[in-house]
Amino acid sequence: MLEIDAVAFDLDGTLYPNYRFYVRLIPFAVQEYRLLHAFGKARSILRSVRVGDPLYEQEFYETQAFLMARIFNRNADQSETAAMRKEIERLIYRGWEPVFKNVRLFPHVPEVLSALKRKGLKLGLLSDFPPEQKLKFLGLSGIWDAVLCSEETGRLKPDPKSFMALSEKLGVHPARILYVGNSKRYDVAGATRTGMKTALKVPFLLKCFNKPFDEKNFVFYDYRYLFDYVIK
Repeated sequence: MLEIDAVAFDLDGTLYPNYRFYVRLIPFAVQEYRLLHAFGKARSILRSVRVGDPLYEQEFYETQAFLMARIFNRNADQSETAAMRKEIERLIYRGWEPVFKNVRLFPHVPEVLSALKRKGLKLGLLSDFPPEQKLKFLGLSGIWDAVLCSEETGRLKPDPKSFMALSEKLGVHPARILYVGNSKRYDVAGATRTGMKTALKVPFLLKCFNKPFDEKNFVFYDYRYLFDYVIK
């Protein structure tokens, strides 16, 4: 076996195809374009915050709402920030639920997760969005040793703070964890900075046409190949 004690996963775009979700979100995205645009800008700001910045230690959800309120209105006050936080919860954190129920996993995900468990490996999950309800819809509740939303740590990927928090929750040293994600910029970069091993989930065509990736990272498109890589 690969010298690891745990396999941890990203969720969106890693365990299920993003496009199946995004296509169903088109009507919502058109209707709520301004809100989603502000949300994207606020998240970009939060990802760029570094130690020493006044925003670094502030409560994540409050800061996110404050930034979005200011994007809409430079002079936004505390009441507008509170209202924005409610809108984020209603429309962004919960608004996707009606369309997500028909989203399906990538092939072989459940059986590979079960097989990894049977081999004695711990399973972890780290997502940039609250994952519990999505896991329930996908039929993946109850199999994890640790589930973490990076927003709970106050730092979005690729900040190593979230990956270290996952390591602590799993009770496994980072060097003994394989982290599986679909983003080099967020998943691979963040996990690598903590000393984790990484695997990159890519679309079939990217793998077939040999798009260049860092040779240190395992790249796969079929979950059966991931299992073969772990259980050599």
